[in-house]
Amino acid sequence: MFSIPRPSRRHLFVGAAVGALAVAATAVLPSPDAMAATGCAVTYTTNSWQGGFTATVTVKNLGDPVNGWTLGFTFPDSGQRVVQGWSATWQQSGSAVTGRSLDYNGSLGTGASTTVGFNGSWAGSNPSPTAFTLNGTACTGGTGTPPPSTPPPTTPPPTTPPPTTPPPTGTTPVAINGQLRVCGVNLCNQYGRPIQLRGMSTHGLQWFANCYPDASLDALADDWQADLLRISMYVQEQGYETNPAGFTAQVNSLVDKAEARGMYALVDFHTLTPGDPTYNLERAKTFFATVSARNAAKKNVIYEITNEPNGVSWSTIRTYAEQVIPVIRANDPDAVVIVGTRGWSSLGVSEGGNSDEIVNNPVRAENIMYTFHFYAASHKDNYRNEVQRAAARLPLFVTEFGTVTYTGDGAVDTASSNAWLDLLDRLKISYANWTYSDAPEGSAALRPGTCAAGTFTGTSVLTESGAFMRNRIRTPDSFPTS
Repeated sequence: MFSIPRPSRRHLFVGAAVGALAVAATAVLPSPDAMAATGCAVTYTTNSWQGGFTATVTVKNLGDPVNGWTLGFTFPDSGQRVVQGWSATWQQSGSAVTGRSLDYNGSLGTGASTTVGFNGSWAGSNPSPTAFTLNGTACTGGTGTPPPSTPPPTTPPPTTPPPTTPPPTGTTPVAINGQLRVCGVNLCNQYGRPIQLRGMSTHGLQWFANCYPDASLDALADDWQADLLRISMYVQEQGYETNPAGFTAQVNSLVDKAEARGMYALVDFHTLTPGDPTYNLERAKTFFATVSARNAAKKNVIYEITNEPNGVSWSTIRTYAEQVIPVIRANDPDAVVIVGTRGWSSLGVSEGGNSDEIVNNPVRAENIMYTFHFYAASHKDNYRNEVQRAAARLPLFVTEFGTVTYTGDGAVDTASSNAWLDLLDRLKISYANWTYSDAPEGSAALRPGTCAAGTFTGTSVLTESGAFMRNRIRTPDSFPTS
């Protein structure tokens, strides 16, 4: 978000319609050791649109336990390509495709199954493969379609729901959902079910630290019933670069406070000016190495590695991400990581691009999402159309948005804000509103002077934007657990 004083923000989007087509193929395979008494079943389903598709592959072990596997198949059309995969290491040579298991899903006991998938592109046609191998052993059981009682999903299903996950023992968002994971284009909980997190973003900690005492976070968790606290740590503008140890300690303290209240903590490395994230590459490595090591055992931490890149190419942002993400993964292999996008996290459109540049050249890492930001009074139907188009192909997280203009000020646009949040609810895209602060601007949720007074509960302390957001966030989450 903007600084004080704030620079201008620009967003421009182009929308496109999307459609869906579902097909399926089923094959029975012998197990890797080719013993006569063993085998496995593979189901391949797709959700297609013009020029692209999402493929979901479910492997079920019908025989002896398997520890490590490689799935192989050949695309029927030479124009079909794997673009971005999840839950397996995907490779393609010509039309031949392989998917190798990861550490967490390589072991399949008798009767166990795992689901993997990828986003793909196609140029001529998009038929499904009908022959598969597992660890080099060819299919022998033929192919078919799933029974009518289990139609192909319209969105990628979750990766391998842990079959022994017990029912939740608490009622907070973290108690119910546990460790999160990206599955297809969704954010999924410990049961492998798509969920949406709804919450608020802090303002810059260097300016509004007094807005986040225990009473404030109690109000956010209990009165607002928020799922998420975005911890906005500016890097420049009197931020992290002036006192790395001090700002790191502030972030860690807020992570602990969010955890104690059952909320997820989104750690935002808030870069804005300069817009090139590589300017802060070494700072990012130092910060995320420290924070991820300290919080690796927690289930509530999500990492946002660059806030609003601008004035640089997507390939530059991608290169930055591929250097920072391994630093986090070295300490915390399970946490979700969110990558900023070109043009102030506008999916590139505000600088003349679009989300295709990400689809065609994704970050080479697992368990990641991509950022989108908007301001409702400035960004309307054409922006929403682009998000809907991108959301069919990319896992998105709205880590920042406002109910007002792109400046962060002005009147609340209730109609556009409702249209945006209705869309995000329908697509299960998580969000954090800017801002949970008493800054003297229209986007602030708290009236000026609230943080100094120390009372945060109820509606009397809220601005128009704050009252609107509290009402939206307080609606039931209905997190799925089975």
